[in-house]
Amino acid sequence: MKIADKHYRTIWLGDDGWSVNVIDQTLLPHVFEVRPLKSMAAAAAAIADMVVRGAPLIGATAAYGMALATHADTSDPALEAAYAQLLATRPTAINLRWALDVMRERLLVVPEEFRRELAYGLAAEICDNDVAACRSIGQHGSILIADAHARKAANSGARNGAGAAVNVLTHCNAGWLATVDWGTALAPIYTAHDAGIPVHVWVDETRPRNQGAALTAYELGSHGIPYTVIVDNAGGHLMQHGMVDLCITGTDRTTAHGDVCNKIGTYLKALAAHDNGIPFYVGLPHSTIDWRLGDGVAEIPIEQRDGGEVSHIHGVTEAGQGTSVRLVPAGAAVANYAFDVTPARLVTGLITERGVCPASRAGLLGLYPEQAENAAP
Repeated sequence: MKIADKHYRTIWLGDDGWSVNVIDQTLLPHVFEVRPLKSMAAAAAAIADMVVRGAPLIGATAAYGMALATHADTSDPALEAAYAQLLATRPTAINLRWALDVMRERLLVVPEEFRRELAYGLAAEICDNDVAACRSIGQHGSILIADAHARKAANSGARNGAGAAVNVLTHCNAGWLATVDWGTALAPIYTAHDAGIPVHVWVDETRPRNQGAALTAYELGSHGIPYTVIVDNAGGHLMQHGMVDLCITGTDRTTAHGDVCNKIGTYLKALAAHDNGIPFYVGLPHSTIDWRLGDGVAEIPIEQRDGGEVSHIHGVTEAGQGTSVRLVPAGAAVANYAFDVTPARLVTGLITERGVCPASRAGLLGLYPEQAENAAP
């Protein structure tokens, strides 16, 4: 996608051929800055500190983290240590483990002298495959937006496909900043917009880190897509008053039975959508499916982050000076659950790179039959 008319991915190889560049997302939307990663430890810190975030991008960064490890040491112990350190950075997003497993399994079976070149090639392949998958998610999901627009046009009596914009509500950030390019939940929106379908996006701010207000608004605005930032809990009100046509969110881990783990508050949006008869879709690539798990509520580990993310809020003054202020009484007890699980029964459909399917074991296996032996019963 583009920033100031220049195409960027969220992660790319440095000019020296071995270091890795990422966009520092902790500074957006106020400052655009590229951060170089020159060691496996730097990649691990970037994931843990949310310099990079979003399940697919976390996986891509972890893959390059393994490549950076080989730049320093290609031995078995070094690779195993890198694997363990990177795996420990974030507990919920399954793409992290998926990418690390791919890297470890492929690297440990070749002689040490071939590992460095192979590692960088594998990391690049993971990134390219993510771009292709997200582009395909956009193509499949844009059909849903086009259908919604056609229905609105028909109901209003408009001709030649004209009519009011499709109002899509999304939660947190699942755009190109959360992936290598294109995004998951936002990819259908980009594709529909580029095809000339009028789209307006309701952007949940998503406390405590405000990734919707900061990141989703930033990238939609950069692409010229109309949007409105709303507080986390405004979605239900908008749905009650007919101001939302469909919801599309991303996911950090989806079970073999279609349960969806995503940014905290997604479950509440799905409940409101269900109560108001509004379709609730989730965009995801195959790397986000955890085939080992069936019951997301019981089995997906939910990350609990530092309470300071809740007790304090970060921003800039009117003069552009970065600042942080405390919102709660001094010494207040704070809980910071980062994700929740939306049961499959509340999900209208899963938008994958292979098409749209019901949020169920049968639906997923219809698109991924090769996983039949691995899928939780």
